[in-house]
Amino acid sequence: MALATDQQPDSALTVSGRGAAADATFRFVALLAGLTILFILGAIAISTTQKAWPAFARAGLSYIFSDNWDPNQAKFGALSFIYGTFVVSVIAVVVAVPISIGIALFVTEVAPRRLRKIITTVMDLLASVPSVVFGLWGFLVLRPHLKDIYNWIADVVHPVPLLNRIFGHSLSGQSFMTAGLIVALMIIPIITSITREVFLTVPRNDKDGALALGATRWEMIKGVVLPHSTSGVTGAVMLGLGRAMGETIAIALVIGASPAIVMNLFGQGEAMPSVIARNLNESSGDYQAALIGLGVALFVLTIVVNIAARALVSTFDRTLKGT
Repeated sequence: MALATDQQPDSALTVSGRGAAADATFRFVALLAGLTILFILGAIAISTTQKAWPAFARAGLSYIFSDNWDPNQAKFGALSFIYGTFVVSVIAVVVAVPISIGIALFVTEVAPRRLRKIITTVMDLLASVPSVVFGLWGFLVLRPHLKDIYNWIADVVHPVPLLNRIFGHSLSGQSFMTAGLIVALMIIPIITSITREVFLTVPRNDKDGALALGATRWEMIKGVVLPHSTSGVTGAVMLGLGRAMGETIAIALVIGASPAIVMNLFGQGEAMPSVIARNLNESSGDYQAALIGLGVALFVLTIVVNIAARALVSTFDRTLKGT
């Protein structure tokens, strides 16, 4: 018995040593994975910046702050493309976020179990549809009908001074608004899926407690579900925004390819990803460098969006926790 007792600490030490080795290995692998991602991002940033540098050096700050894009005269001002990307992304987010939150609330709080499975399956299927399919559908089917709707709205608001500039007539249906609506349809499944999972993390006791105190279902959602999920929903929205900013083929098909800064949301425009997709294969020299520079600018904007998302999520978390 004494011998068995003496051997127990040695066995425990052996198991502990193996566990420590496994933990050290896991930490090393995890650190290597994280550093690999940083290395890849750094390599992308450095290589694309090097290829775009001739255009940056030639145009200087006017590359960002000028809208004069004329490859034939070697003038590269990307402001109109940045403007188009921003407008399309904002339209997409403004349209997609209320719909996504509404679907997520319906699935988690209202819909019967069988209907929940159907809606979840449909959202997953929409998320898997290639972007070119959305673009073709928007160009061939949606665009002609939207043209008539745009012109009707333009006629209605024509007497109103400011609205008649924001909602002007459309020549073909290709416009900022059409691109924004198509992208909104594409990011709705992403925002909905994440928001639904966030809503499912709300403690059931908190919701039942609110209902037991006499709150209606809407009061329970407003007072318990939404405050608890603010940071997660913010992260979902920012992820959708990043996806909207980087969309290429669908926007290229329905935005109109007109590099201009106009207030008319029903007018034609252009965005950074779409102009790159249209012209990169046929470009060379400084023109190619300028197009790659648009990719660098989009890369920087995406990073800024992600940093802003993390800052917003942290702010909401501190507000929720009262710190």
